[in-house]
Amino acid sequence: MMADAWDYKGRAAVRSSSGGWSSAAMILGVELNERLTTLGIAVNLVTYLTGTMHLSSAASANAVTNFLGASFMLCLLGGFVADTYLGRYLTIAIFTAVEASGMAVLTVSTAAPGLRPPPCDDPPSAAAVCVAPNGTQLGVLYLGLYLTALGTGGLKSSVSGFGSDQFDESDAGERRRMARFFSWFFFFISIGSLLAVTALVYAQDHLGRRWGYGACVVAILLGLAVFLAGTTRYHFKKLVGSPLTQIAAVTAAAWRKRALPLPPDPAQLYDVDGAGEDVKQGKKKMPHTKQCRFLERAAIVEAPPSPAPCTLTDVEEVKQVVRMLPTWATTIPFWTVYAQMTTFSVTQAEAMDRRLGGFEIPAGSLTVFLVGSFLLTVPVYDRLVVPLARRLTGNPHGLSPLQRISVGLLLSTLAMAAAALAETRRRRQGAPSSVFLLVPQFFLVGAGEAFTYVGQLDFFLRECPRGMKTMSTGLFLSTLSLGCFLSTAIVSIVHAATSSGGRRPWLTDDLDKGRLDSFYWLLAAMSAANLVAFLGVARGYVYNENRLAAADVPIKLLAHDDDDVVLVHA
Repeated sequence: MMADAWDYKGRAAVRSSSGGWSSAAMILGVELNERLTTLGIAVNLVTYLTGTMHLSSAASANAVTNFLGASFMLCLLGGFVADTYLGRYLTIAIFTAVEASGMAVLTVSTAAPGLRPPPCDDPPSAAAVCVAPNGTQLGVLYLGLYLTALGTGGLKSSVSGFGSDQFDESDAGERRRMARFFSWFFFFISIGSLLAVTALVYAQDHLGRRWGYGACVVAILLGLAVFLAGTTRYHFKKLVGSPLTQIAAVTAAAWRKRALPLPPDPAQLYDVDGAGEDVKQGKKKMPHTKQCRFLERAAIVEAPPSPAPCTLTDVEEVKQVVRMLPTWATTIPFWTVYAQMTTFSVTQAEAMDRRLGGFEIPAGSLTVFLVGSFLLTVPVYDRLVVPLARRLTGNPHGLSPLQRISVGLLLSTLAMAAAALAETRRRRQGAPSSVFLLVPQFFLVGAGEAFTYVGQLDFFLRECPRGMKTMSTGLFLSTLSLGCFLSTAIVSIVHAATSSGGRRPWLTDDLDKGRLDSFYWLLAAMSAANLVAFLGVARGYVYNENRLAAADVPIKLLAHDDDDVVLVHA
């Protein structure tokens, strides 16, 4: 029997007859289809918006980044709903169905002639005139996109956590199997990404969008059927509440008590019991820190009938999240650079020679170099960089999480410089340049993603308090979301600024008439400035392990839900 998990009938789960690999494997297909769908839309959407819907390059790029940004930001909503109301199982099931409905709407939008504007050469007498899409056509298209984004955000927030729920962390063998699950989880994400940028993009370009999107609907529904078939074998865990609620409660209580004086001795503030553990929440008492003392007012005990105070441990957990915010903010621009690989870099590829023998490479499939670079960099880092870094730094892990992120930010800066140089060369050549001129920018961003992605994940998993461990995924995914939204804002500002006064804008439908190279140089300069800011932030950051050691608090390592470790009090 397992003390913290139940079966589908609400009985204590029996490890021998439920959970484990047989259950976890039925969850993997949901994530594969999510990656296939989201990336398959993102990397090839700009060509549909410019070529079929007749939107401008800037508007198309913003539509793509807004879709990606919404997908990642809605993970916060999905996580809140799962932790507070529905649980991970129902959240995955419901939002997978929502994703399938969104893809069905997209399929109809791309298949029905009345939901697309007429081609630019129809009628022939108006060959040079492209009719803009009407409100209904755009409305149906965006309905499909954002239903898909809602479904993606909801299920993505819970898939990895529900997979880890199928293993008993108190058993050493189960923990090893959990680690294998996360390896396979990453493998399925990679397979979904590769299928999206190759087979799915090819189907969209050569068979038609309706066939590519329709195949996604079928795949999602099949994955959902397999997921539901495992219901009787899953482990289910109780709702623990959202860390967003805790942050809101501490902030609101501190503001309400802002006029009250803080006691000179922190021991006078309300906290978990003397044994150091909150039985209800499963939390360990955290040592007091001197930063952000305003928040400690939330733990001041008031006379009845005032509301019960927050515990000082709750306050310290919120403080730790606040300490992480500067690092969080300075990783956002990396994902702004990453967003260009699915927007303007695809537009560049469309204007170049994509022939490889007798085969023409789809413009969206250039992102295969992005995915391939990521997959190549991870083992190279583990086999070559880590041993070298161990000798140079003495760190058993090679590079620290913040050092890994800094390498990723440097590579993203170099990628924008490479993109600007490639665009300058393309403009100067009379004949169409080979599309392989763009490989360095895709490769550098992919390698940068391997450093930044893994570094961020490691940082947020390790540094988030144990009592707020679900916050780690939300913080990480929010940087992806805000990076996409920042790209939208930059594109809008640049387009407005460079087209004012009758000037020719940098971002035009015809790249030869614009200055995309200048836009890339701007992003390179912004990335370089952000790298400097990040290095300053990283230099002043103290890891939990070092902070707790300085406070003489014993610590131990525990397996984390997302295949990593976090520090908690012994």
